Amino acid sequence: MKIAVDGMGGDNAPGVVVEGVAEALKRYPDLEVLLVGHEKKMASHIKKYSLSRHSRLEVVHSEQYIRMDEPSTTALRGKKDSSITMAAMMVAKGEADALVSAGHTGATVAATKVKMRMLPGVARPALATIMPATQGPFILLDVGANIDCKPVHLAQFAIMGEAFARLAFSALRPRIGLLSVGEEDVKGNDLTKEAFKIISELPLNFIGNVEGNMLFHKAADVVVCDGFVGNVLLKSSEGMAKASMFWLKEALSKNPIRMTGAILMKQAFKELKEIGDAEEYGGARLLGVNGICVIGHGSSSPKAIRNAIRVAEESVKFGMNRIITQNIAEAGVAVGSERAPDKEQ
Repeated sequence: MKIAVDGMGGDNAPGVVVEGVAEALKRYPDLEVLLVGHEKKMASHIKKYSLSRHSRLEVVHSEQYIRMDEPSTTALRGKKDSSITMAAMMVAKGEADALVSAGHTGATVAATKVKMRMLPGVARPALATIMPATQGPFILLDVGANIDCKPVHLAQFAIMGEAFARLAFSALRPRIGLLSVGEEDVKGNDLTKEAFKIISELPLNFIGNVEGNMLFHKAADVVVCDGFVGNVLLKSSEGMAKASMFWLKEALSKNPIRMTGAILMKQAFKELKEIGDAEEYGGARLLGVNGICVIGHGSSSPKAIRNAIRVAEESVKFGMNRIITQNIAEAGVAVGSERAPDKEQ
C-alpha cells in the first residue's frame, strides 16, 4: 500500500514529517511512502534518518509548498504544483492509496475536493476527529471543513460519521447524536431542527440531540454539527485542557507538601495526559472525498505523523469510502436534497 505524505506540511516541516515517515516505515513493513516536497529542503533530514536508499520510500520533488499563513486558494491558483496539490493528484490518479498532511487545513481540503472530487452522492466533505470522554472517546464532525451548512449536509455527516465509528470503535450500531442547545427535538436553530427531522428518518441509531455539557461523558459515539460550531468547540476544548494543566501546576507548586504530592502522583499525571493525547489518533479524517485523506495538526510531532499514516492505511483496508458511498445511496440523502426521501419510495 502506498501513502502520499506532504513533506512540507506543518509548523515544523520537513524535519518532523521525515522523522514520522521513518518511524512508520520501520513499524509497518508492508507500507510504502511517497514523500512529496522540496527535495533539497528535505535532503538533510532524509539522510539523518537513513532513508536515502530506503526501498519503500520514493521522494517526489515539489518546487512549491503552501505556508500555514497563506490563503487556501493559493493551493489551487498561485501554486498549482505545491506539495499538497501534487499529493492529492497522486491519489486521484491511483498512484497512491491515501494522503497524509499536517499542513494548511483549508488548502488540503480545497486541493482534495478539486483533485480527488467527491464521492458519489456526497455534497460536502467533513473533518472528523476523535475526542476523549469519560466513557471512552467519541467522534465529532464537522470540525472545520464547512462553515455554512444545510440540513442535508448534517444528515450526510451523520452517515459518514457512522461508517468511521464502525472502524474506529468496532461498533456495530454506533449511537449518533446531533449537537444542539437542548435534548428536545424542538430545541435549536433552524439548521439543527430541520437536520433532526432528516436524520431521524435515516437507518441510523439516532439518539437525538446532545447538549454540550454531556459531550465529554460520551453521550454518543458520533456527534454531528456544522464546521463553524465544531471548530470552535474543538479549539475551545484544546484551550481549556491547556489552561487546566496550567492551573493544576500552579496549585501544586504553592508549597513543598503539594510539590512532594505531585512527585508521588507523577504516574497518574502521565496516564491523565495519555487519555487526551491527540497524537495517538494521528489527525482528523476528511470524509466524503473520493480518496482517503488524514489531516494532522500543524504542530504534529513525529508520533502524530506516524499514527496519521497508520490510520490512513487502516481506512483503506477497511474500505471506508466504499461503505460511505453505499450507505449514502441506501439512505437516499442525495446531493441537493433538502429533506429525507419518503419511506415508500
